[in-house]
Amino acid sequence: MLDDTLDARAARLNDRYKHHAATEVLRRALKDPDLGSTTLVSSFGSESVVLLHMVSVVAPGTPVLFIDTMMLFQETLDYQLEVTQKLGLTDVRVIRATDKEVALNDPDGTLHQFNTDACCNFRKTVPLERELSKFDAWITGRKRFQGGERQELEFFESEAPSRLRINPLAHWRKEDVQEYMAENNLPRHPLVAKGYASIGCAPCTSPVKPGEDPRAGRWRGSQKTECGIHFIGGKMVRAGANT
Repeated sequence: MLDDTLDARAARLNDRYKHHAATEVLRRALKDPDLGSTTLVSSFGSESVVLLHMVSVVAPGTPVLFIDTMMLFQETLDYQLEVTQKLGLTDVRVIRATDKEVALNDPDGTLHQFNTDACCNFRKTVPLERELSKFDAWITGRKRFQGGERQELEFFESEAPSRLRINPLAHWRKEDVQEYMAENNLPRHPLVAKGYASIGCAPCTSPVKPGEDPRAGRWRGSQKTECGIHFIGGKMVRAGANT
C-alpha cells in the first residue's frame, strides 16, 4: 500500500493533471507512482465504450472489472462480449455474487421489488469490494453532467480507507461523449436506440423521455440515484434507505 494520506495524494494528482485532457489524464495516471495498481470498473452501459476505447489504446492489458448482477439485460451481456473482442481488451474479469450469497439474500429473485439498496449491495457492492481490495485505485466513467452528487467531480478522489478513484471524463459534456463515439466508430449499446440513456439491471431500468435527466430511468419512482458502488469505504448506502 502506498504511503501518504489519500486526500493529499488526490489533491496532488488533481493539481498535477488539472490542465490535461481526458486521454492524457488516463495515459499518465496509469504510470503515476502516486496511484499504484489500477483497474477500470465498467458497466458496459450506454457510454462505457468511450473509456474502454481509451484504455484499449493506452494500455489494453489494464484489468477491467465487469459486474454481472445476474439481472442484466441480455443485450448488455452480448454487448460486453462484442466490445471486449472489438477493442482487444485482454483482461476483462466478470465478477458476481457467490451462489451462497444469492441463496442467502435473494433466493427467489424478488429482493429488488421491496429493497433495492439491499439488492444492489449484495449483487454489486460486495462482489466489487472483494476485487477492488486488490488494487490501489480504480477508474470510473462518472461525469459532472450526469448530475446529482456527480456535479462537483474532480479527476481524482479519495476513497477511504485505502483507495483513489480516477474520473478521466469528469469534465466532459454529453456532446463530447457522442462526438468521441462517432469519430472512433465505436459500437453503441443496442438499448440506446430504444430510449435507454443509462442502463443497469433489467428490473430497475426503464427508457427516458425527451428532456428527462439521463438517469431518470434508473430506479424510477424512488429517490435512489446510485447503486452503491461509489459509496464503498465508509460511505455505503444503508440497506432500506432511498438515497
